[in-house]
Amino acid sequence: MLDRIFDYLDFHFSIEAPIVLLILVLLEALLSADNAIALAAIARGLEDEELERKGLNFGLVVAYVLRITLILTATWVQQFWQFELLGAAYLLWLVFQHFTLQESNDEHDHAPRFTSLLQAIPVIAFTDLAFSLDSVTTAIAVSQEKWLVLTGATIGIITLRFMAGLFIRWLDEYENLEDAGYVTVALVGLRLLLKVVNDSLVPPEWIMIAAIFLILGWGFSKRVDTELPQVESEKSEISKS
Repeated sequence: MLDRIFDYLDFHFSIEAPIVLLILVLLEALLSADNAIALAAIARGLEDEELERKGLNFGLVVAYVLRITLILTATWVQQFWQFELLGAAYLLWLVFQHFTLQESNDEHDHAPRFTSLLQAIPVIAFTDLAFSLDSVTTAIAVSQEKWLVLTGATIGIITLRFMAGLFIRWLDEYENLEDAGYVTVALVGLRLLLKVVNDSLVPPEWIMIAAIFLILGWGFSKRVDTELPQVESEKSEISKS
């Protein structure tokens, strides 16, 4: 659609390319917030912060290779609805696993647990790939220039790593953020499923972005209460003295 607008306005290519690239990067940033929360929650299943950092770094390197492969084969992949069905099933399985674990555990942290870094890396990479089935389709719709889409994906994966690092910290600070993140993951999974069932039922991109912002707004609405234990400990010390 943007290509037609640029042709109509008779834009010069040197002006058109930066504008399209900027739009692709903004789309990546807007559509990767839910992805970043999911990856952050997965990385928290590792034992310590150092392993979390390594898991995200190595997992996103593999994810980047898979994204590039997906972009280069996008025309072929789009011919097979089975890929989108698998992506939808995987994302919805992640959501189901999260909320069923939440019901069976007393702790607020319900991240999957890994015994080694090698277990976390493929989960991070394939989770990003499932999200990419939706975002790459959007990027291809914006521009048919593969080098622009590849550049946007490169900047997007760097942005995703930065956002995932932030969300790891925020997940400890906001009580509803992890649940909100998985609700948005469910939306992406359902969107992929609707593409398979009937493409005309897929909601416009702006509705998805608005829904993600509203859900994340709820996720950031309540901080974890960390002051109460300190007050109680002070009271216990006073009573003992």
